[in-house]
Amino acid sequence: MSRIGLVTLVVPDYDAAIAHYTGDLGFELIEDQPQEGKRWVVVRPKGGETGLLLAKAKGPAQEAAIGAQTGGRVFLFLETEDFVGDHARMQAAGVAFMEEPRDEPYGRVAVFRDAFGNLWDLLERR
Repeated sequence: MSRIGLVTLVVPDYDAAIAHYTGDLGFELIEDQPQEGKRWVVVRPKGGETGLLLAKAKGPAQEAAIGAQTGGRVFLFLETEDFVGDHARMQAAGVAFMEEPRDEPYGRVAVFRDAFGNLWDLLERR
């Protein structure tokens, strides 16, 4: 085993999630295939290896998990080589940053909330 290929992210609606991740966050749509009663939808950052499998919530337990898959902690780390440019582009697209960018020993970082309540770090490593 050498890498994680996909991470499942529970969302309320496939099309709204595709629009958010490809539009607001600038990801690319890798796959969108119908399956029995659901779809196999994969997005990932342009040039990235690990993708998000967008899974439409089914039932109350999965619906309750939307935006809370890690109990309120930062869930995903979106790494960039152009923090200033990506931060400005995302802000212009309406992405909700929870804080001003800050410098840490490991790099420049700012926490943002995606359209479904998940917390992310936008991170440029030193």
